[in-house]
Amino acid sequence: MQSAAVNLATERADITFTDRANPQGAVSAIEKAGYTVREETTELAIEDMTCASCVGRVEKALAKIPGVLEATVNLATERARVRHLAGVVTTNDLEAAVEQAGYKSRRLSAEAVNTGDQDAERRESEALALRRSFFIAGILTLPVFILEMGSHLIPSMHHWVMAVIGQQTSWYMQFVLASLVLFGPGLRFFRKGIPALLRGAPDMNSLVSVGTAAAYGYSVVATFAPEVLPEGTANIYFEAAAVIVTLILLGRTLEARAKGRTSQAIKRLVGLQAKTARVERNGESVEIPLDQVKMGDIVLVRPGEKIPVDGEVVEGSSYVDESMISGEPVPVSKGVGAEVVGGTINKTGAFSFRVTKVGVNTVLAQIIRLVEEAQGSKLPIQALVDKVTMWFVPAVMAAATLTFLVWLVLGPAPALTFALVNAVAVLIIACPCAMGLATPTSIMVGTGRAAEVGVLFRKGEALQALRDVSVVALDKTGTLTKGRPELTDLVPAEGFEYDDVLALVASVETRSEHPIAEAIVLAAKQRGIPLAAIEHFDATPGFGVSARVAGRTVAVGADRFMTQLGLDVTSFLATAQRLGEQGKSPLYAAIDGHLAAVIAVADPIRETTPEAIKALHALGLKVAMITGDNAATAAAIAKQLGIDEVAAEVLPDGKVAALKTFRINGARVAFVGDGINDAPALAEADVGLAIGTGTDVAIEAADVVLMSGDLRGVPNAIALSKATIRNIKQNLFWAFAYNAVLIPVAAGALYPVNGTLLSPIFAAAAMALSSVFVLGNALRLKRFQAPMMVETHNDRR
Repeated sequence: MQSAAVNLATERADITFTDRANPQGAVSAIEKAGYTVREETTELAIEDMTCASCVGRVEKALAKIPGVLEATVNLATERARVRHLAGVVTTNDLEAAVEQAGYKSRRLSAEAVNTGDQDAERRESEALALRRSFFIAGILTLPVFILEMGSHLIPSMHHWVMAVIGQQTSWYMQFVLASLVLFGPGLRFFRKGIPALLRGAPDMNSLVSVGTAAAYGYSVVATFAPEVLPEGTANIYFEAAAVIVTLILLGRTLEARAKGRTSQAIKRLVGLQAKTARVERNGESVEIPLDQVKMGDIVLVRPGEKIPVDGEVVEGSSYVDESMISGEPVPVSKGVGAEVVGGTINKTGAFSFRVTKVGVNTVLAQIIRLVEEAQGSKLPIQALVDKVTMWFVPAVMAAATLTFLVWLVLGPAPALTFALVNAVAVLIIACPCAMGLATPTSIMVGTGRAAEVGVLFRKGEALQALRDVSVVALDKTGTLTKGRPELTDLVPAEGFEYDDVLALVASVETRSEHPIAEAIVLAAKQRGIPLAAIEHFDATPGFGVSARVAGRTVAVGADRFMTQLGLDVTSFLATAQRLGEQGKSPLYAAIDGHLAAVIAVADPIRETTPEAIKALHALGLKVAMITGDNAATAAAIAKQLGIDEVAAEVLPDGKVAALKTFRINGARVAFVGDGINDAPALAEADVGLAIGTGTDVAIEAADVVLMSGDLRGVPNAIALSKATIRNIKQNLFWAFAYNAVLIPVAAGALYPVNGTLLSPIFAAAAMALSSVFVLGNALRLKRFQAPMMVETHNDRR
């Protein structure tokens, strides 16, 4: 480093290097000094990638750029995500590196809702071009196949060809048709494969190019200059070259179709976006395109319409289908002050709302973004695949060369023919495409299916980590419970009525700001009970409150307050014990000097919590609870719910330490919290799952967001994780086993045993099928049914 100048006003450092630029070294020095350097993430759409080796080359090219911290490329989504230093790396630098590696790229727009449309259009265009090429190649290849293979398989046809057409004329016809196939639809392989070969970075296109060129070139020599070949070796393989191109085009056509199906989750999410909005402008209602809607606009929504953007209701009321964000099919009541989310569907009434979020800030845009990021991420299981595929194609070319030499030297006559056929078979059958697609396609389908059931994987790595979890630790307040106190019990004494007692007690509690008091007042309002004015209000800290209500003396408090007032609570002993066993602390009410009722206010267990815990146990997991409650209350709740382990009396800043106690014998722990004050614990856990509220999806500390706010999403997420990783392992086994078995067969390993050789035509068919098999297996995840599945918007299409 030659010099460095730092500007405090602009917060920029200008650094001059004496030798090669080393931004990472400068960043390291700045961080050691106690400061941080701003980073950016740029996403590129990469075109022309055909196999796993392409992924490695693009990543390597991007990682070489000074200032790039990390580059990940996904073959299934055809995207690159580059994390780099802000202001050091430009988009032009990234695109130039990709182009130098032999591929095309373009920066994706910032609008998440548009990227899906761009990709859909490009994929459809590519699929259409592939279908057209396959159709043309098939028509041209069929006569070649019939002329050559028909003559071999059907003696009468051989006699007809020799008598009517003649062998040499038949060869000329095959030459013309095969040439049209190779240099028409098949030209795409040579355009990409040969330059890659010359750069010393061969890919799948290079294998196809070399294999078909060898078969075609040999046949051209045999047709027009047979005298240069050893006697008895002048055979033609035009049909092999043409059929190989046709079958590989068929495989890629099917692959493109299947790839389109893997990204359907994103397409459906994008499709939820309304195209227009009815907005008040200058006192009139006008319909405008969605991108013209501004913050603060008043939007009108009629029955049956999609809500275009996020906002707050200012007039009217209705029921809204929010299944797209919560997974719950029951419409939610919306009145003045309620939040509404873009993409949800208004059911019955009409209302107006003020726009609070537009563009990439809306909930739907955030969901799309999170799903895209999860789909584009790499799992740790992918590391082995990347290492293998970087060397795979060069190794295959070396194996083909060795096959050719061994057959040429040691093979039976005609040795040259055997050597050529087997070398071409080795080149064609090797398929790194299946290896490259094995992991990303499963991730795409798995995370897309998860989004459909209200589970968002913010980090793709969580998809693998969640499968290995053995303990699920649950925060009590807001996770196991509703997070707000409610009146759960009011048992009146003999001679008193429920509503009368509640009316008097709630009237007294209107003067208190304690959460228990608020819960009692809310319960009275929900029952439509009118509250009376009070006099002489008095609060005794640690005991209770008292007041005069409508001429009656009312006291509310703990048992010690009743004792202080000279009242005996033993008549409620059995009820108090029952409440205590349920983790509730009983309170008592006295009216006009008589014991009137026992009351319990508690943060109630969510209705779905017991069911969710049973599902977690069914998955073979231990369930733990972290709570600030005293040990006795915590034990009562744990017994009621069947929870295995408890960390009680934990202060808010002690949750991280509590998590560490659950990591006995190396157990991996998932923590489930409400995402508000649980950020440290969510980050500390092996996997952090945030119970979302539907509208708060960007919970930075969590790895997984459960959109419905329902604990049943946890077993769903874990079951989906297990299914996805199982699917990935199936794909990888197929991809590696396929090559491990069939490459030696193609090389002729079985020939000395039973005379088996693999025709290049069958090799091409097997290669095409391997990728289609992997994609088809990944698509099975679309039918995945989680233990506690809730039908969502994406299933009702």
